[in-house]
Amino acid sequence: MVIMDSTRPVPAHKQLEAWLQYFDDLGIGSFYRDREGSSQTKLVDGARIAEPPAAAETECSPAAAEGRTLPTLLERADETPLRVLPDGPPTARVADEARRTLPPELRALVHPPPLLRFDEPVVENLESISADLGDCTRCKLHRKRHKIVFGAGNPAAALVFVGEGPGHDEDMQGLPFVGRAGKLLTQMIEAMSLTRDDVYIANIVKCRPPENRTPQEDEIATCMPFLERQLGAIKPEIIVCLGSTAAQTLLGTKKSISAFRGQWFDYQGAKLISTYHPAYLLRNPNAKSDVWMDLKKVMAVLGLKPPARDASRPRG
Repeated sequence: MVIMDSTRPVPAHKQLEAWLQYFDDLGIGSFYRDREGSSQTKLVDGARIAEPPAAAETECSPAAAEGRTLPTLLERADETPLRVLPDGPPTARVADEARRTLPPELRALVHPPPLLRFDEPVVENLESISADLGDCTRCKLHRKRHKIVFGAGNPAAALVFVGEGPGHDEDMQGLPFVGRAGKLLTQMIEAMSLTRDDVYIANIVKCRPPENRTPQEDEIATCMPFLERQLGAIKPEIIVCLGSTAAQTLLGTKKSISAFRGQWFDYQGAKLISTYHPAYLLRNPNAKSDVWMDLKKVMAVLGLKPPARDASRPRG
């Protein structure tokens, strides 16, 4: 690994400073240390940190700096993995954001090098995201909620449905779409020759807004990073937005859903389509045929065929 510009060597202490700043920006301040070695300060097990260069060596030649470069200082990292305390390795996204906070002259020094191995791979899954969410109190919605509704379904689903937020039944059970609208969504899914276990269902916000009001912008902004991480972990082929709030949030628009319902969009590599929310269908049954047209587009992409009892629209 080369961590210095061949035309202008970077002093070893600047390299070390860049790495320490990088880890500090990631919130990493503790590492296991080799207690059997010498009394020298160590960054990782057995990796000895050389004394800082003298004032006269602030601009040293590559040959003079060779013994103090980070690959040399961390030469045993392949033998003894670096262990981050207490919460494990950061995600690549967080690491990249931390890197951008560094001055330009140091930014190139902090690409995570191959010789630094964490104990666990830098991979998120729904369990780790849920653990990070915890008993969330990040926005005011937590004050009146009963249960967080994280999401449910297949963690490797090709199809993800995203609604607005939990209602009363969801708030009490901690599961998405289990009330009247949820039963209709189940019928919609079954009409596609799927089951709820085949898909994943989530919402824009994970706590019930009081009186089922529309989530406010600050509440959405607080909760959306967790939904984005869920979608990143699942990597669905298709996302179906149910209702205006979900569609407007993921597409970043204020337009009415009727302006783009049934149209395909790209969302971080997935195909995204919007349709009416099941709760809307309960109030406006005539719109079920429009929703069925949208679902047929989804089925065509996934290669699904409706059951033999195919109806022109979902029951309910």
